[in-house]
Amino acid sequence: MADRPVVATYSIAAADVGAGQWGVTTQSKFLAVGSIVPWAEAGSGAVATQALANPSYGPAGLALLRQGLAATDVVAQLTEADDGRDERQLGVVDADGNGATFTGSGCMDWAGGLAGPGFAAQGNILVGEGTVAALATTFTASDGRPLAERLLESLAAAQAAGGDRRGQQSAALLVVERGGGYGGLSDTLVDLRVDDHADPVAELARLYDMHVLLFGKTPRDRWLPVDDELRTELGERLARLGYDGDLEHALRAWSGTENLEERVDGAERVDPVVLEELRRR
Repeated sequence: MADRPVVATYSIAAADVGAGQWGVTTQSKFLAVGSIVPWAEAGSGAVATQALANPSYGPAGLALLRQGLAATDVVAQLTEADDGRDERQLGVVDADGNGATFTGSGCMDWAGGLAGPGFAAQGNILVGEGTVAALATTFTASDGRPLAERLLESLAAAQAAGGDRRGQQSAALLVVERGGGYGGLSDTLVDLRVDDHADPVAELARLYDMHVLLFGKTPRDRWLPVDDELRTELGERLARLGYDGDLEHALRAWSGTENLEERVDGAERVDPVVLEELRRR
């Protein structure tokens, strides 16, 4: 037993079915918790596996969800087939947004979980049950907001309520959406990990802010038309940074260097986020 690390942690698996998004966020006094706990597949569901974690619950659970099984049935099938289930913890949200959670009788106190529409929250070796309650209540109260933001707020609330009684070390956020990834070529909308940090929840939030800046999407009706005055300003600012010549070419070259290429499409209209970044340079 001493050679088998316990992924003592708290997590929430969740869904926004209307937005076509599923995800998991987690924090633990454990190195690189994001490499074990969170699993999700667009259109199928999400899985969180922890405590004396069984990583096979991830792919096996997604395979069952892909077949259309309900979250409660996935939890039952995975745990009934596992002789080590008494020391496992598992959260599942299915394609319809139904949540189910499992805490084995051998998990270390405090351990438990809550499930409801759109979420399954669980934790072990916690300061108390308030951590899991904060996950659930914060998530439910933020209905209508983007899923990634709701998950991060839930994680922060859980930490404020006590969190892992051994302290903090790592955190992760995974959100999937069909075609929601880079260039529309993958389903991974957000995949951020803090593997070893004194304040991983705050660091994860900082990384998410960077993610939104670089890969977020401003609605096209909020892009600004590039009139003569703005065209001149853009050209001058880009030239000062070493990108002169044709505006479209210069803008594309600069944005590619700054990893903002997802926010540029020609030079007839400009994303206000891109304009703000240029004006800051």
